[in-house]
Amino acid sequence: MSQKTFFITGANSGFGFAIAAAASRQGHKVIGTVRSEQSRAAVAERLPAVRSVLCDVTEFDRIADVVRQAEEDHGPVDVLINNAGYGHEGILEESPLEEMRRQFDVNVFGAVAVAKAFLPRFRERRSGFIVNVTSMGGMITMPGIAYYCGSKFALQGISEVMRAEMAPFGVHVTALCPGSFRTDWAGRSMIRTERSIADYDAQFDPIRQARLAKSGKQLGDPDKLAAAVLGLIESGNPPPQLLLGSDALRLVSDRIERLAREIEAWKSVTLSTDG
Repeated sequence: MSQKTFFITGANSGFGFAIAAAASRQGHKVIGTVRSEQSRAAVAERLPAVRSVLCDVTEFDRIADVVRQAEEDHGPVDVLINNAGYGHEGILEESPLEEMRRQFDVNVFGAVAVAKAFLPRFRERRSGFIVNVTSMGGMITMPGIAYYCGSKFALQGISEVMRAEMAPFGVHVTALCPGSFRTDWAGRSMIRTERSIADYDAQFDPIRQARLAKSGKQLGDPDKLAAAVLGLIESGNPPPQLLLGSDALRLVSDRIERLAREIEAWKSVTLSTDG
């Protein structure tokens, strides 16, 4: 791959760090966003070639200036990895709306704000690649992560529209849909709503306990995901979405099959409303 300039949000941990490290090793220029000076120092120590910038994706009014300054300092960006995000876990009835708002501010509005800062630049240059990191949770659902799945479903749909709108200008957009990987998603990075309604104990407590027990032991390897992303960037015909991980493949395939059966079962009712 010819040398490219990457702009990666949330570059200090998880997928963002893995992609930044892999791209840097291959000789690409990497600009990575972090939210604190402490994270900036950690990135500088672990990935000295990466240019880190302070940027909280929920400070929407600052993002355009951050992007402008990044391109003034480091040249035109070729690839946006829209990675910043986190997980929320909690039964819907128990979880305050404020926690949903925060989840959407980061996972949806933040990602869209960063993308929108790059869209005119990519459109005018008639090139660019946007990878929006969603999740298999943007295509399937599980009890206890309604806010998270809702945010990722939203970003998944927005990514498809973004792809269609930017295609005439030579700009690629792919939604990256990972399954379970060995990141901090289910550990320190996850916000968990406290339990308060006993009726949900039998259904949800085993799910929460299993997720905690599995954290750090997932099948997915972030370094292999990073290698897959670099291969995706090189592709001349990238897909609208890319599932990563055997669990993502299995669970999303199962949902598609169930959906096809449900559509067929209710087909007569669906067609009855025409006319």
